Amino acid sequence: MKLSDVATIKTNFKEADFWIVRRGSLETCGQPTYDFNPEHIGIRVERTEVMLPRFLYYCFEMLHDSGKWEPLATGSLSLVNIRVSDVRNIELCPR
Repeated sequence: MKLSDVATIKTNFKEADFWIVRRGSLETCGQPTYDFNPEHIGIRVERTEVMLPRFLYYCFEMLHDSGKWEPLATGSLSLVNIRVSDVRNIELCPR
């Protein structure tokens, strides 16, 4: 099951439960936040019987802290970004 099966994921998404920093330094890219920015990737959990928004936020903190986004970040020099498709394709229950 992928994240896109249980959540709506897109940029400029004011109604999201939380956001992921899409563009920035290698250290900030992929970091979850509760502060809206139209450039951030918004995530709203649609199937709360499968995943609670607060729990998913903590999962994204763990992904960021473990360096999940570093190999996926594209760009040059000190400004990198991750794609919305990278977030949508995260496996929730890897087989």
